[in-house]
Amino acid sequence: MIFTTFAFVLFLAVIFTAYWSFTSFKVQNGLLVLASFLFYGWWDVRFCGLMFWAAGLDFLVGVGLEKSTNPRARRALLCVTLCANLGLLGFFKYYNFFIENLQAALATIGSPISPSTLYVVLPVGISFYTFQTMSYTIEVYRRRMHATTSAIDYFAFVTFFPQLVAGPIERAYRLLPQFETTRRFDPAMATDGCRQMLWGFFKKMAIADNLAIAVDTCYRNPGAHSGPQMAFATICFAFQIYCDFSAYSDIATGTGKLFGIQLMRNFAYPYFSQTIGEFWRRWHISLSTWFRDYVFIPLGGSRTTAARTAQNILATFTLSGIWHGASWNFLIWGAINGLGVLPTALRKSHVIIRAHDTPGGESLIPSPVTLFRMLRTFLIICLGWVFFRAATIHDALSILRGFVVDAAHPSAYHLPVTGSVKGLAALAMLILAEWVQRRRVYPLDVPNWPRAARWLAYTALFWATLYITPGTRSPFIYFQF
Repeated sequence: MIFTTFAFVLFLAVIFTAYWSFTSFKVQNGLLVLASFLFYGWWDVRFCGLMFWAAGLDFLVGVGLEKSTNPRARRALLCVTLCANLGLLGFFKYYNFFIENLQAALATIGSPISPSTLYVVLPVGISFYTFQTMSYTIEVYRRRMHATTSAIDYFAFVTFFPQLVAGPIERAYRLLPQFETTRRFDPAMATDGCRQMLWGFFKKMAIADNLAIAVDTCYRNPGAHSGPQMAFATICFAFQIYCDFSAYSDIATGTGKLFGIQLMRNFAYPYFSQTIGEFWRRWHISLSTWFRDYVFIPLGGSRTTAARTAQNILATFTLSGIWHGASWNFLIWGAINGLGVLPTALRKSHVIIRAHDTPGGESLIPSPVTLFRMLRTFLIICLGWVFFRAATIHDALSILRGFVVDAAHPSAYHLPVTGSVKGLAALAMLILAEWVQRRRVYPLDVPNWPRAARWLAYTALFWATLYITPGTRSPFIYFQF
């Protein structure tokens, strides 16, 4: 079930009404579990069985970890859950990739094999809910939280439908307690949720889906387009994937507020970052912090030698790249970002800009130095996006070559803007709104405006979204991960 469909709006209205007709949080949790399995089974009911098995195993392991005092037994239980979850990911997401690359590697040394590949349907959201349940068992293992004994509360935490398919990847110690306490309807919170959902719908439908037209046209056949045209398409993709993914997070977070649940912030104006390190503190925050806490720090983090720190950073970003998909393109994309983080990370500056800090400084007009740093960071990120979006490494390298070779040819600057003009206009409005409102969690959070002005803005944005939305809809990009 897709957020931007009438089916979801109807589904949400029914579940919202039923949810608040009960006062017991246990009953509310049970309703959310049923609704979440219905929501997830909308794609393929077989996915529900897989999710139930994976989440159920982690629930039982959590109970075992809570009761056990034997270190060896606890390590064995943790190993069971890690192997089970990573095994699921390995099979559904990477089996054919490893088989094909093993076959190619052995063929180069004269030992060809003919292993069988499988037609494996990738379950929607598997990368998200497995990471969420793994964080639960790891935190219980570390004794940083107690395991829950309520299966209903636990499954409500794991399967909460707004963030089930594409995050944010919540931590159990933050989200699970919200399902273990009584919730009362908060009109202010629900209103804020509706505002954030409206902003998400605008980003997805009016901007991302329009930019997808230009991006798909060029990246579908990069050899038929010049370097400047591909550069334009790459910039469009940078904003397409941002508006697409952050829109999902906004709609998920806003929907959560309708049910009295606060989800973590997942994006904090990343394209106003002045370094690659700052970018990754503002982009997909739930995944970045997951890899920081469960990969980077256990490897030794930055409290070691410069060489070891660099190794830990590159390993973490490479794994993050592979998490996105079974392709060498994603591995290279992760490594590029890791290399981009190294300069500032190895300097170990005492001044670190966090996600909650105002991006670009407090001034309405950025200084030339700040503007230069933001543009430099954006361009480096765009180079990485080439590998993320291109179908093959060969295509990515060809595109990068075209950036340089075709730059001196005036005839190469005919840009493929057909079908994306409205999207570009909406994008310009978004950039301006985000810059002016960057101290807020999202730009439509305008509590100090007069009521008439607020409702005028909401109404204008609603009708602008319907008017600008193209006839063809694109699925959320991160559904494939």
